[in-house]
Amino acid sequence: MNRYFPALKHRDFRTVWTAGMAASAAAWALIIARGWLAYDLSDSSLSVGIVTFMAMIPRVVVTPFTGYLSDRFDRRNVLAAMFGLNLVHNVVLVVVVLLGTVEVWHLVILAFVNGSARAAHMPAAQALIPNVVPRHLLLNAIALNQATNHGARLLGPLSILPLVAFVGVESAFVLCTGFYAVSLVQALRVRTASTGEMDRRKALISNLTEGLFYVYRTPIMRSMVIIAVLHCGLTMAFESLLPVLSARQLGSEGATAFTYLMMAVGGGALVSVSILAGIQSEQRRGQAFLYLGIFSGLCPAILAASINLPMALVAAAGMGAAQGGFMTLTHTIIQSVVPDGVRGRVAGVYSMHVGALMASVNLLNGFLADYIDPALLLWVTGAAFIVSVLASWRSQIFRGIYTHGLRRELYVPQAA
Repeated sequence: MNRYFPALKHRDFRTVWTAGMAASAAAWALIIARGWLAYDLSDSSLSVGIVTFMAMIPRVVVTPFTGYLSDRFDRRNVLAAMFGLNLVHNVVLVVVVLLGTVEVWHLVILAFVNGSARAAHMPAAQALIPNVVPRHLLLNAIALNQATNHGARLLGPLSILPLVAFVGVESAFVLCTGFYAVSLVQALRVRTASTGEMDRRKALISNLTEGLFYVYRTPIMRSMVIIAVLHCGLTMAFESLLPVLSARQLGSEGATAFTYLMMAVGGGALVSVSILAGIQSEQRRGQAFLYLGIFSGLCPAILAASINLPMALVAAAGMGAAQGGFMTLTHTIIQSVVPDGVRGRVAGVYSMHVGALMASVNLLNGFLADYIDPALLLWVTGAAFIVSVLASWRSQIFRGIYTHGLRRELYVPQAA
């Protein structure tokens, strides 16, 4: 406990952590249930890609504004409002599904609403966390928060697996409503007030773009956003491929194999992030950042080569471990760098960049998978990210991180 979970000793962090876990579990369960329902209604991987795209694209459109809100208003109130919106969204989704009137376009619209609320709560949560734990526990808190995001890939699919297998995919939407209700109640229990810093003399657009300028003018922030964008687009935009991969390559006739694969991704991520939470050495963190990046590119190739479900599950667990660990270290570096006054806006800018590529690649993958073997797509994108990681060694910033960890001279802001 002292080494791996010290941040959980603080009440407000436990509350935010629990709220985030419930909301993330709902989000990942919805990706499976909504994706499979779209595939079942249309018999097209493109429909899955469109629904997934609409759930992710709000991170491009919404997060710059919600990042501003997270610095302008009390972050706990922003968090609660977004959980409340997702609760209402899910009630509507349950009604149309249980009435049997659901169509793909319903899923598309509701996915956008769900994605918008999720895109709004993420910057608020990321900005709030440094205010609910002592500074010396910040890295541990960030790692544990990332554990909820990635571990929810296990919790969400695991929770709906019996429903999908024995009751029907429709019942999974009801459970997700319960998850969002828990997240709302927990967000309302947070006591710590937290706001950013705004120059009231500046116009709205000037305050809104301050996070953007900070990212672009700070060398390490530019570098971290670029590597995160490549990682998310090339190794993590696979959700639209899993239903067709399960059906064609693994011989699955239902959503069960799809659910198992997502659970394996979440389980691997949870193990990886939990181990990282206990690593104290900066040098080891830097080395792990390099190795996990390479591993993130290798695992999709293993999944592509899988000829049965057990092999695919091992590959998916490896993907989760590599991706979860890599993104946890990315978030740790970013949150260690950013001043508290602009945390919300910087988190919004970051989400905008990674969300744009993840949404676009998921849509592209969904389109291509109707014409190209999805295994080939996994091979190509995984190999592309390995090349990107190896090429990053030429950067002084990344070479310093890989060999020595995060050093202060790496992130002193400089003009572009």
